[in-house]
Amino acid sequence: QVQLVESGGGLVQPGGSLTLSCAASGIIVSLYAMGWYRQVPGKQRELVAQIPTTGITKYADSVKGRFTISRDHAKNMVYLQMNSLKAENTAVYYCNAARIVEYWGRGALVTVSS
Repeated sequence: QVQLVESGGGLVQPGGSLTLSCAASGIIVSLYAMGWYRQVPGKQRELVAQIPTTGITKYADSVKGRFTISRDHAKNMVYLQMNSLKAENTAVYYCNAARIVEYWGRGALVTVSS
């Protein structure tokens, strides 16, 4: 049974930092394209960052230079380091694993507000 469990969400002030973690079980993250997506009410889920098996990372234009995705093979985890957070980064962030099939976590709420 595959499980992706996000953690690290919460309330942060504008300009602050937060790191999301995704703990994977049932898959080996190095064999999957791992990604972080986000969704706000009324909008489609959108890709924030992705790290495929090649290790060549991909980011949404709006987060380039501020967010960093990384993968820990030993811990079988994926992280999203978010710096210089803005109010518009408020969303539920989802961990995603994709190969032939896709798996999703339940999401972690990030609220950027003063």
